Amino acid sequence: MVRAASIKKPAIIAGFYFVRENVARVLGRGCFGAGIDAHGQWGTMCVFGYGETTMSDRLSWDDYFMSIARMVSERSTCPRKAVGAVIVRDHTIVSTGYNGSVRGLPHCSDDGCMMEDDHCVATIHAEANAIIQAARNGVRLDGAECYVTASPCWSCFKMLANTGIGRIVYGEFYRDERVFEVAAKLGILMEEVPLPDLGR
Repeated sequence: MVRAASIKKPAIIAGFYFVRENVARVLGRGCFGAGIDAHGQWGTMCVFGYGETTMSDRLSWDDYFMSIARMVSERSTCPRKAVGAVIVRDHTIVSTGYNGSVRGLPHCSDDGCMMEDDHCVATIHAEANAIIQAARNGVRLDGAECYVTASPCWSCFKMLANTGIGRIVYGEFYRDERVFEVAAKLGILMEEVPLPDLGR
């Protein structure tokens, strides 16, 4: 195991962690070598605060949370489209979600999609799952922001609006133009932040 003393010119070292190779490519600086984590999984070893990082090198908050939403989407179980959502309040993540099947039911990736009108109706969308997770944990979302890898469908937009979320940051446009018109009427900010490349 690499010790902190063996790392040249550290900034602030808060600890080591292991990540999958695709995540390491997003994190970039401070990732080195490989090893086995506490669960017996191979991964790349990273260290918080490694290197001579300056303020200008740091990711913006929007890029940071969109990168995390992109990684969350890797958990999706619908082969038609992988979407990830991260709900943030005061620069702190309070909930995440990805599109997948109802708890206890087969995944699309196992049993195929349930198609109606060119949509898979077997899955719960990422934004809905993030809202559900927050509800299960008793987390208030009023005034929060949602980072989602694709702009919300009409149904998910209505749910986000009714939670009191005031800003939706999306990585790419998906299907429905209505959400932008209604968001403007409701005073909900809709902003695009390009999706990061995981190098896959």
